[in-house]
Amino acid sequence: MREKKALIVLAAMVLAAAGGIVGCGSKVSNANANATAQPTPVDVSTTQAVVKQIPTYFEATGNLAGDASTDVAPAVAGKIVEVNFDVGSFVQKGSVLVRLDDRDARIRLEQAKDQVEQQKKAVNQAIAALRQAQVRLDVKDGQTFDIATFSQVKSVTAQLTLAEKELARTQHLFDTGDVSKSTLDQRRSQRDALIGQLDEARSNAAVAVKAINSAEAAVASARSGVATAQTQVEQAQKAVTDTVIYSPMSGSVSERVSDPGEYISPSAPNAKIATIVRTSPLRLKIDVPEASIGKVALGQSITLQTSAYPDRNFAGTVARILPNLNVSARTLTVEAEVANGDGLLKPGQFATVRITQSKPENAVMIPATAIKAEGDINKVYIVKDGVAREKIIQTGLLENGLIQAKQGIAEGDIIATSNVNTLFDGVLIRQMN
Repeated sequence: MREKKALIVLAAMVLAAAGGIVGCGSKVSNANANATAQPTPVDVSTTQAVVKQIPTYFEATGNLAGDASTDVAPAVAGKIVEVNFDVGSFVQKGSVLVRLDDRDARIRLEQAKDQVEQQKKAVNQAIAALRQAQVRLDVKDGQTFDIATFSQVKSVTAQLTLAEKELARTQHLFDTGDVSKSTLDQRRSQRDALIGQLDEARSNAAVAVKAINSAEAAVASARSGVATAQTQVEQAQKAVTDTVIYSPMSGSVSERVSDPGEYISPSAPNAKIATIVRTSPLRLKIDVPEASIGKVALGQSITLQTSAYPDRNFAGTVARILPNLNVSARTLTVEAEVANGDGLLKPGQFATVRITQSKPENAVMIPATAIKAEGDINKVYIVKDGVAREKIIQTGLLENGLIQAKQGIAEGDIIATSNVNTLFDGVLIRQMN
């Protein structure tokens, strides 16, 4: 009986010991579980929000357009034998776009050159005839001829003067009875004959003068023929030159309507072969609200963004201001010139425009890497007492890696700048810097 009681007591003691052991194991497991449940801090780099002066601006909308656009058309008709461009290609000013068949034009050019040579020979012949006429009267180019100085006229005039004197003397002698009437009649007949010879000499001189005038007119006509023929050569040369169609400006081809073998003519409707648009610089047509008209002036700087490049700003300058408003929209159209050397921007794109004002303003700036974008929402995490506090902000100007925080951030706030995509409100932070 005593042995049975001893066994019962021993069994109770073993169970009690086993319970104590189990109890101790449970306490250890709970301690480990509690240790595992502690949150792990996120390692981040941080920086302070700073206040800087930034340019002030107001926003507007605009559309990009080509600085110039031209339809290229032929100056002469012909069959296309070569096309050196395609839609979308960039062409330099003066580069060959199209070549036409120039064989007919070259034939006409050779004919015109032959005509010039013929007219030059005609000039030489007319000059030779003029020299012969001038020799007869002993005159040179530009001299004025007096019929009285013609040699034949001078000789007959001298003889006539002598005959007049002889007649007068004979008449006096006849009146005194010293000579017979037959002698007087002889002297008168001699005088009358010389008068006829003088008229004939004058007539001959007039004929010679007329010959000179006719020869001079022939020379002038022949020279005019040379000038006319030379004009025909120039026209024929131009026709040959016009068979090569050059680009009138540098730009991109927006339309091509020509192919080899096609016959084109400037007289045909819509005779263009291509449309070229100059895309650098571009024109940005900005719609400025009526209330902001006073904030715009020539020479102002602008920046623009497009949906195609949301993270990139493009710069420009206000170049033109239209004189009147759009009555229905109550906006003023302003044109800015935007450099586009790399060709990223395209005519027709819509843009959001910021027009810079002359007076800067203070702005809270933070690193752009601190922004956590979720759709249209931008979040920033302020580090305070080792904990990340989420702030939803509006952003503004982006400059040199810093972006303007328009609200929710104050100067001196500690901002997380790395691992921001893993952060959330209330998470523990371990600053690496």
